Amino acid sequence: MEFNFDYSSVADIVKEAVRREILLSELILKQQAEQLECSCEVLFEKMKERYQVMKESVRLGSDPDLRSVSGLTGGDSYKVMQRHQSGHSLVGSLFSGAMYRALAVSELNAAMGKIVATPTAGSCGILPASVITMQEEYELSEEKCVMSLFTAAGVGMVIAGKAGVSGAQGGCQAECGSASAMAAAAIVELAGGTAEMAADAVAIVLKNVLGLVCDPVAGLVEIPCIKRNASGTATAFMAAELALSGVRSAIPADEVIVAMKNVGDQMSSSLKETAEGGLATTPTGKNLFQQVFGTEMKDDETVCSVCTGCGS
Repeated sequence: MEFNFDYSSVADIVKEAVRREILLSELILKQQAEQLECSCEVLFEKMKERYQVMKESVRLGSDPDLRSVSGLTGGDSYKVMQRHQSGHSLVGSLFSGAMYRALAVSELNAAMGKIVATPTAGSCGILPASVITMQEEYELSEEKCVMSLFTAAGVGMVIAGKAGVSGAQGGCQAECGSASAMAAAAIVELAGGTAEMAADAVAIVLKNVLGLVCDPVAGLVEIPCIKRNASGTATAFMAAELALSGVRSAIPADEVIVAMKNVGDQMSSSLKETAEGGLATTPTGKNLFQQVFGTEMKDDETVCSVCTGCGS
């Protein structure tokens, strides 16, 4: 079976899925199985294993006593989960459920727990939170949820090839932004949307995060990274809802991805994971650096080497 795409374009993948009258996930599963010279069943089982790791990372990350190695973060996912379970959430069950799961996975990463980098460790909470929440809220089968991860993977491969997913290369727009775009495509498929709608959701997400900088306090993937996972998950659901409503992106996904790369290329190195700008250089940010490392942060110091989960 020949496939007329190579992950260089979202439009090409969508066109191929429409031509074959199959879901994006089915197309990507078959193409990847052929490329990797294995059966679809074997590849599906491998992805299913990763989905189980995602679920376990939510469970472990929701522990109220969980703390990161630095001691800066942990326990917030439990707080949001408690409010979610109380039924008093301001934003409803779906949003609050997605937010606490995103925080849980990201907090577990900061505590050196086992996660699935989707596409990076720093953005690891967005895709799991989105898919698991869809399964819980709409009682979806595990098979559908695992399949949606192939759709997300296809989008991720295009972004990685056209722009990159590293915070050190393109800022947080390339890291949490890419994860959010991947999640939006998965959500659209799980909600019964078309391949074209998934592409629009990808474009809408990335348009809304263009220019998002990577400014980790103390060079650690904790502040503001963990909360950006919650934000990225909310953005994914927003974009999916717009696309499912028939809202189109005025700029096609592929063009938005290229724009994201161009923005990243123009971004100052001080705002790309070096902790030389943004929140990392605020008075409190510098105090937290001293709290963690026992020494004052120098004005020209780059601390990317102590990062615990970047995409570089």
